Amino acid sequence: MIDKTEIILTAEGLEDLKKELDHLINVTRKDVIKELVEARAQGDLSENADYDAARNRQAEVEARIKEVENMISKAKVIDSSKKSVGDVKIGSLVTVKNLKTNKELEFKIVGAIEADPFKNMISNESPLAKSILGLSIGDTVEVREVREPYKITIKAVK
Repeated sequence: MIDKTEIILTAEGLEDLKKELDHLINVTRKDVIKELVEARAQGDLSENADYDAARNRQAEVEARIKEVENMISKAKVIDSSKKSVGDVKIGSLVTVKNLKTNKELEFKIVGAIEADPFKNMISNESPLAKSILGLSIGDTVEVREVREPYKITIKAVK
C-alpha cells in the first residue's frame, strides 16, 4: 500500500533532506561498499563478523536512502513569501506569553519531520501549534490536549 500523505517542510528542511540524500548516495554508500570489499578479502564469509556488520550497515544505508527519497517525493514546501504578517502559519516564527508563568517563548512552527524542540522548532501537529494556527497577534487561547491546559497570548508573528 502506497502512502500518499504530504510531508510539510520549510524550504530549508527540504534542502537539508536533499543534502542528506546526496551524502548518503555519494559518500556513505561508497564507504559501505569499501567495507564490504575489505571484509570479503578476509576469506570465509560464513564466519566473518566484519562482513556481517558491513552487510547490516549497507541495509541500514539503503533503507535510509529510500526513506529520504520518499520524504522528498511527498514534500510540500511552505511558501513563506505568501505569509501575511500577523497570522500564525506553518513556517511562522511566533512569540507567545504563557499567562500562568508570565514567561515568553519564541519558536518556529514547522512540519513534523523538521521538528526539533532543542532548536525551538515545534511540529504543526503539537498541541501548542494546533492551538494558535490561524490566529493573530494579541489573540489569547487555551492550549489543550496537554496534561494541564494553559492560556497563552500571541505577542509576535514573523
